[in-house]
Amino acid sequence: MAGTQTAQTAPAAGGVAEPAAAIAPPDNDLRRLRSRGRARGVAALLGPAFVAAVAYVDPGNFGTNFTAGARFGYALAWAVVAANLMAMLVQYLSAKTGVATGQDLPELCREHFGPAASLGLWVQAELIAMATDLAEFVGAALGLNLLFHVPLFPAGLLTAVVAFGILALEQRGYRRFELAIAGLLGIVFLGFACDLAGVGASPGGIAAGLVPGLGSDRLLLVSGIIGATVMPHVIYLHSALTKSRVSCGGDAERRELLRFQRLDVIVALGAAGLINLAMLFVAASVFHHTGGPGVDSLEAAHAGMARLVGGGAALAFAVALLASGLSSSSVGTYAGQVVMQGFVRRRIPLWARRGLTMLPALIVLGLGLPATDSLVISQVVLSFGVPFALVPLVLLTRRADIMGRLVNRPVTTAAAGGIALMIIVLNAYLLWTTFAG
Repeated sequence: MAGTQTAQTAPAAGGVAEPAAAIAPPDNDLRRLRSRGRARGVAALLGPAFVAAVAYVDPGNFGTNFTAGARFGYALAWAVVAANLMAMLVQYLSAKTGVATGQDLPELCREHFGPAASLGLWVQAELIAMATDLAEFVGAALGLNLLFHVPLFPAGLLTAVVAFGILALEQRGYRRFELAIAGLLGIVFLGFACDLAGVGASPGGIAAGLVPGLGSDRLLLVSGIIGATVMPHVIYLHSALTKSRVSCGGDAERRELLRFQRLDVIVALGAAGLINLAMLFVAASVFHHTGGPGVDSLEAAHAGMARLVGGGAALAFAVALLASGLSSSSVGTYAGQVVMQGFVRRRIPLWARRGLTMLPALIVLGLGLPATDSLVISQVVLSFGVPFALVPLVLLTRRADIMGRLVNRPVTTAAAGGIALMIIVLNAYLLWTTFAG
């Protein structure tokens, strides 16, 4: 009996007995992964943020960053940096939500905000998903068109098929899906690293562009940059990726896991930020200061790079665009399932979800509407969806009854609330200037 009693309790911090259920079993996921060694153990714990990071370099970013660089040179580099820093904090809070609660953000919204609010949040999230798919499908279709001269409408359908193939990897284990997405992100990174090395950049121009400056003529693009960087659907998704990925044996282990999630966010979102800056620097170097043609479309950007820099730079651009579109469309569909299941407890077949959300993109491609303009507008629409994901995230992560010992510190809540407020004010000002002329 004495032996049984000892097995059921263990001294906690401060000498108070704690149930053995709170003591980590030797074979839980965290301990098993950490036992692989320092390098392999750390690598095995990384991955969710790389899935989220793909959405931060989707084809919408190509449209906004190239347009910003061509029109204003390096002047909006500060907006890219600021948006990326916001994204790091937001995605860290989303990852923390899953680790702390074992639930994703849509599930928590349904539980704590009630059915009416959950229904409203779900409806707007589905509309945002359509704007997201617009950017992703149009971008991938353009990539196929530039590389293989596939007409845009069939290229959009091919994108859907490939996206399903990438999603099928998730059914065979989260790690395969994460590695596939990280590999595509690496292709985008290498593509723009090659382009930036080929065109060079002005250190003085970069330094000047990191100083914030805002005018009414730049507001639409700044809003688009933020909308293209802080993505509503991956705010929901990241919490789902971390909620049950690695089992822990108590608060101490959750804190340890959270340190690795923080590293995951810094590395993955840092890479995404460098890619976004490289896009803007390439556009500024090629199209703004050299007297080259304006960039009114991604096709024009590709043609201009081929003419002014060379075929290799244009090829790297097209490959990066295709990899970006394919990976982000897969992530977008995955996020859509999380949103529907969390908010309204419903699931629909992936093919049906993909068909519904890609319909606006296929209409744009079928009607021959300006693809790059559609991309930029879709990112502005996305920026309006950010507060509907971010405000609930801030409200929930500040509550100790939900987050336990991983509740936000006041300074974290203040920073996240400030980000949400800034985005709301920026969007309100954009509406006012648009409709007031």
